[in-house]
Amino acid sequence: MGERTLLSTRELAQFLSINEKMVYTLIAEKNLPATKATGKWLFPRHLVEQWLEAQTINFPKQPDPLPPYDGLLIIAGSNDILLDRAISLINQLQPEEMVAFGNMGSLGGIRALRRNHCHIASSHLIQKDGEEYNFGFAIDELGQMPGIINFCRREQGLLIEKGNPRNIRSVADLNGAGIKIINRPLGTGTRLLLDEELTKAGIEGNEVDGYTREVSRHLDLGLEILSGRAQAGPCIRAVAELLDLDFVPIKWESFDLLILKDRFFDKGVQQFLSFLSEPSFKKLGDDLAGYDLGVSGKMLFPKET
Repeated sequence: MGERTLLSTRELAQFLSINEKMVYTLIAEKNLPATKATGKWLFPRHLVEQWLEAQTINFPKQPDPLPPYDGLLIIAGSNDILLDRAISLINQLQPEEMVAFGNMGSLGGIRALRRNHCHIASSHLIQKDGEEYNFGFAIDELGQMPGIINFCRREQGLLIEKGNPRNIRSVADLNGAGIKIINRPLGTGTRLLLDEELTKAGIEGNEVDGYTREVSRHLDLGLEILSGRAQAGPCIRAVAELLDLDFVPIKWESFDLLILKDRFFDKGVQQFLSFLSEPSFKKLGDDLAGYDLGVSGKMLFPKET
């Protein structure tokens, strides 16, 4: 079958080796990607395969391809405007060394950390209790608790058109007539938060027009709304201020850095963590709305005593 094949309920049940009733359970309880645009359930195979990967645990260990630190620090995971600025500034201040970033989403970053493809993973995956971040996901994916350091706190919500002409007040309004959203990919903390809020509102993702349309960066999501190709999407407040769009707040979250114990004291890692306490880093957030750097650099695990 082609990469963009649409599967029927029966075909999907055969693909997953389950009965058809279980398919409906997965839609309701596990956010299985689905659409009802034709009046019956259809399942984009490429999204189902992404969803399966996001559910996978207990990956086999892979050999260590990451060499000892020699001037190149690799960070992978969640996209963030302040993190982009921090990396750019460090690269200017330390031209003999380099920090590189791979935009893979929070879950992708943790998995890159497990495979030893990066030194640091950036993540903001909310736990089921709605309060803690990253701890359970780290244990599930890594089989151990890494060091977890706060990079920042930031405000998540819905980015909407200037003036809010569609009268969007909460996630519950996203399935209204004339509203098309733009979304973030599976495995991102922003997508996970949106799915949690949709569940609270009693809305299935496939009921929201545009739910399966994805962009990889917060700023790209803002540009889709600014262009009129979408009317709303999950995003951070900073983008609303940068692009002069409106914003419906949902919650403040912890955006953290995860580091395996055997890499924690690498020179590049320690240089990056030390930078978080520098005035030059704090100044980077002065003109960005929706950021709180009050606990930046604080060790969340193991807890500081």
